Amino acid sequence: MSRLPDTGRFWLFKSEPNVFSFEDLLASKGKKTHWDGVRNYQARNMLRDDIKKGDGVLFYHSNAKPMVIAGMAVVVKEGYPDHTAFDPADKHFDPKSDLDNPTWYMVDIKAVAKFDPPLTRDGLMQVDGLSSMVLLQRGSRLSVQPVKPKEWRTIVKIAGL
Repeated sequence: MSRLPDTGRFWLFKSEPNVFSFEDLLASKGKKTHWDGVRNYQARNMLRDDIKKGDGVLFYHSNAKPMVIAGMAVVVKEGYPDHTAFDPADKHFDPKSDLDNPTWYMVDIKAVAKFDPPLTRDGLMQVDGLSSMVLLQRGSRLSVQPVKPKEWRTIVKIAGL
């Protein structure tokens, strides 16, 4: 296991496991991937402006039964233009995106630790200190979310890391 992120900022990234799972990240070359295809301006702004190399990432499986935090990753490359926006053959193509003034951004992440067992959303809702976590708020749908340091430490502890 790599060193756990414990400084900087912390984030939660959502992915549907049938699209890209934590297992897929673990199987990727170097256990790394680019986090592409985000098409929400608020999430884009975080990817472009706020997320920095070394920041911790909770990898969340959304639209799954159960929905879980499957593992932890670390940001290994800060925001840069999302190349999928410029590729007409890609499902994330955006014909309005401009190479000279990119609309969409991505970061690169590397797997750090698999949570075994994964932490269910329902279970997290029962944990003292997590009630204000963005993930657990009604109507929270953003695919990239900030995580407070205290929430991060609580989750790391629950995961047994």
